[in-house]
Amino acid sequence: MNPGSRRLGIFAGLLLTLTGAAGAWGQTANTDPSAGYVYPAGGRRGATVQVTVGGQNLRGLSAAYISGDGVSAANLRYIPPLTSLQKDALRRRITAIREKRRAEAAARRGLPVPPVKQPEAETEPAKPVELPDHPLLRDLDNLSNEDLKKAYEIFLDPGRKQPVKRSIQELAILDLSIAEDAPAGDRELRLLAAGGLTNPLRFQVGPAPEILETEPNDPDAPAGTAVELPAVFNGQIMPGDSDCFTFKARRGQKLVLRAQARSLIPYLADAVPGWFQAAIAIYDPDGREAAFADHYRFDPDPVILYEVPRDGEYRVVTRVFPLGGRAALPTAAALSGWNLPESRLPLDTNFEPGTIRTVSFINNGQISNPVLYSVDNLPESIESESGSSAAAQKVRLPQIINGRIGKPGDTDRFQFEGRSGFEFVAEVMARRLGSPLDSRLRLMDASGRVLAWNDDREDRGSGLNTHHADSYLSFKLPRDGTYQVEIADSQDHGGEEYAYRLRIGPRIPGFELRVTPSSLAIPAGCVTPINVHALRRDGFDGEIEMLLKEAPAGWILNGGLIPAGRESARMTLSAPREPSPEPFFLQLEGRALVNGQPVSRPAVPAEDMMQAFAYRHLVPSETLLALVPQARLRRPAFELAEPGPVNLQAGGMVRVSARVPPRLHLASCSLSLVDPPRGISLGEVNLSSGLLTFMLKSGANEVQPGLVDNLIVEAFTEWPSGPPDEKGNRPKRRVSLGMLPAISIRVTPP
Repeated sequence: MNPGSRRLGIFAGLLLTLTGAAGAWGQTANTDPSAGYVYPAGGRRGATVQVTVGGQNLRGLSAAYISGDGVSAANLRYIPPLTSLQKDALRRRITAIREKRRAEAAARRGLPVPPVKQPEAETEPAKPVELPDHPLLRDLDNLSNEDLKKAYEIFLDPGRKQPVKRSIQELAILDLSIAEDAPAGDRELRLLAAGGLTNPLRFQVGPAPEILETEPNDPDAPAGTAVELPAVFNGQIMPGDSDCFTFKARRGQKLVLRAQARSLIPYLADAVPGWFQAAIAIYDPDGREAAFADHYRFDPDPVILYEVPRDGEYRVVTRVFPLGGRAALPTAAALSGWNLPESRLPLDTNFEPGTIRTVSFINNGQISNPVLYSVDNLPESIESESGSSAAAQKVRLPQIINGRIGKPGDTDRFQFEGRSGFEFVAEVMARRLGSPLDSRLRLMDASGRVLAWNDDREDRGSGLNTHHADSYLSFKLPRDGTYQVEIADSQDHGGEEYAYRLRIGPRIPGFELRVTPSSLAIPAGCVTPINVHALRRDGFDGEIEMLLKEAPAGWILNGGLIPAGRESARMTLSAPREPSPEPFFLQLEGRALVNGQPVSRPAVPAEDMMQAFAYRHLVPSETLLALVPQARLRRPAFELAEPGPVNLQAGGMVRVSARVPPRLHLASCSLSLVDPPRGISLGEVNLSSGLLTFMLKSGANEVQPGLVDNLIVEAFTEWPSGPPDEKGNRPKRRVSLGMLPAISIRVTPP
């Protein structure tokens, strides 16, 4: 079990739901640093919080970066896993402290003092063993009994709290200072280690008091001090563990208990179902279970809405209308719920069409959970209940219809006039906007015959959804006439919260982009590969040109093309020649011709995360953060001698050259292709007068003309390593010199 962070918020409510309509890590290399969790995963405005990050390859820790304003990091320390000697020494220290305290307690009560066991002489190390600078190890003699137990469980007990997984064995400790006026919301925390920059972790800033769990807090342990609400409880669940918190409540209070586990760490690569599945329960003063939840709608993070059966006043927003609006047009969401100070909430629609935004309700310093809404540029309307096929609502194309499946078994139907050969598209946005609707679409002709239907369709752009429940269908109409499109819930569920946005009309070809990874640490003058993923919409299959938008001086993107029909492409980024102490916030943009018109789209930073050993998801990040540290080794800054794509005949060869700074005086250099296309290989390599030349070869039967791709080439040399042998020869080891800029190739006919 990953002992990652878990947060349980108990608030005056503000659970925000949109229910209507109208106007988480895979590593690229074993030495890449990675971060598995941060604990606690949040802090209150005006506080300084000491947090622990569990990860791998964190040696050489030198800096921490957190997004947004008002939060700063200090006092960064690296804690390696304990060695066998350190574990033995810690076990002896804790045993001695416990026995001393038992003896002192017995003496105070006038009982016989038990003898203190002395460690066996042969087990004592020759020199004192130094323990890492961890808060639980810093002053063992003065730790409380609870903290002493916690230190034992974390560092010594493999059956309980020892993080045995290599991915989280190494620890980093740092202080995060949160300003009084720091904006509330989610941040991204990254650490810089010797091997590079870690993936981002979510850290939350809020106005509510934060409580850290104190062991023992199991259900069988004595009840702790009751906490006044609102509050956020921070804890870690270990195998077989349960945590229990006590809070004060008064009759009539309307409480929202919201656990955040998967929202902090979206995916676990080596666990099933691939995330931490939390469960929460409320027990009354008599110890009886009063409420339980292990999910909220389709979200694995549970939520309980609970009205205390004995006074107080908390606010909960339970319904909001709509799920989106037309770009740049004023749109107001209608609110309904408990004790609401307002009845409408404005939605900001001043964004590019196709944008999904978030909104939260803020009242008296309390912040609701964020909810999603969509911004589009088509005409919008609200469904009117039809009740039967004959009474289907007539609509004109194109249109976005905002509606809801108002009760179990409900069906909404919409009628339109279509022409022969018209490419009709119907797409549902519901699950991607937080609605529990599991939609099903059917397209029928005037006689009621089903022409096409769809239940689920995967959207790689929705990286946090594992059940892609939104429907999509595309169909060429066979003749002029009247048609109907029908939407229902495939599980026959329904209710006011089962909202949807239904787009009907012609194809609107387009694309979205994701770039992975979102954390880059490229030594000065060096090159690193990146992946750009194309999410193609409504049949668009053209090529997409990538470029660095407003690129800082010295940054270069090579291989900036996603070929026609391809879903992704590897490219390279070259860093400036001089190191920089400040991070860079890079922006990539894609440009393409869509229906003859130029279209540009931003590339959203993301992490390519694995779930449950097999499935992969593109999880969005806030920023594409890049650092340019000083290179630890003197590496060449390779430059391609000839810009532009290389034409390679099928079954033939072509020479490629790269310039190498002559000051390096490389005696030898070898090259290796990194995951090349089938049939592409390297030939002879020569290094002379600062010019590295090599041959690219294409297999005659394995590579088809028309292939367009980027080749990633890694350079190596041999350096002396170790003492010389009896003949004075020193052994050599293979050392990477880094990557060459991406080489774009086009395979031509022989």
